Amino acid sequence: MADEKSLHFLEEIVEQDLKEGKYTSIATRFPPEPNGYLHLGHAKSICLNFGLAQKYGGTTNLRFDDTNPSTEETEYVESIKEDVRWLGFAWANEFYASDYFEQLYAFAHRLIDKDLAYVDDSSSEDMATQKGTPTKPGVANQYRSRSIEENRQLFTDMRAGKYKDGEKVLRAKIDMTHVNMLMRDPVIYRIKHAHHHRTGDAWCIYPMYDFAHGQSDSIEKITHSICTLEFVPHRELYDWCIQNLEIYPSHQYEFARLNVTYTVMSKRKLLALVNEKYVNGWDDPRMPTLSGMRRRGYTPESIREFCDKIGVAKRENLIDIGLLEFCVREHLNKIAMRRMVVFNPIKVVLTNYPEGQEETLTSENNPEDPSTGVREMPFSRELFIEADDFMEVPAK
Repeated sequence: MADEKSLHFLEEIVEQDLKEGKYTSIATRFPPEPNGYLHLGHAKSICLNFGLAQKYGGTTNLRFDDTNPSTEETEYVESIKEDVRWLGFAWANEFYASDYFEQLYAFAHRLIDKDLAYVDDSSSEDMATQKGTPTKPGVANQYRSRSIEENRQLFTDMRAGKYKDGEKVLRAKIDMTHVNMLMRDPVIYRIKHAHHHRTGDAWCIYPMYDFAHGQSDSIEKITHSICTLEFVPHRELYDWCIQNLEIYPSHQYEFARLNVTYTVMSKRKLLALVNEKYVNGWDDPRMPTLSGMRRRGYTPESIREFCDKIGVAKRENLIDIGLLEFCVREHLNKIAMRRMVVFNPIKVVLTNYPEGQEETLTSENNPEDPSTGVREMPFSRELFIEADDFMEVPAK
């Protein structure tokens, strides 16, 4: 009997949480930003989030992190939904960060009322300088000492559209000397006069990812918020916001992102290929996007198998693309109908076969699957073979 596959670290965490009664069921989410098409790297996250929920009887939400209106489009939303369905998963709920704009705005006011957020008029360059470096503590500016009443009014005016882009931001008031630079009074709201694909022109201030992320998880009561390793430094801010807002305590966990040899896994770089016309759109078969791989002939089963084989780890690694190609060959070998094709034909006449005679031969449609039956093929005096297989004067 084959050994059971060992649990990866996230499965161990989920099983422990359920065993201890921390949760009665789990809730995960897949939160793409609709600013491009999904690629192979997203497939790992999709399989992980939906797979955990399926295995442990939980649910997974599809939530679009649409907090940056200048880069997001409805086309991307629809393509993401198509790709998730194609991979074979169904989400419990479809949400958007923009669904929570009013609630996130109220959360920001709650921090202001607790003297834990303030409006800053500094330029981005000045703020970067004031933040210090990993070896040098940051310094507070004069705006940090604004009163609660003044901050409340300024933030209300920001929403009302009284200021230009970049003129003011709302920052969390944490610790300018914190060892984690992300905790040195991070920006949580900025002004951006841009048309939003869902809310139109109703808003001119938008929450930063770090402020929308954890609070959206909390609103949806996500139990296990799974991110890639680059978000490890962000977890402290994630927890700080939830703790100080006194809302449902979702928890963030991190795993290693997917890196594959000879494969570009960056939406920004893939977008450049599309915009600069190096490829014919996001679904070009040469692209590592899920839509491109679909057109190239990859099956969802092979991609899911690939994601299962590479596992889930806490350490970055580089996967050989040969494993992906192996997975698709294995699956296609099981499902593909066998057919014979002659691309560059040469007619061959069998002079010792009777003229006018024809017989029928049978061949398996798929030797891996007897249920596919057989097909009939005519055999006669005239055949066609590949030109490369024929030499009038064979080599000695």
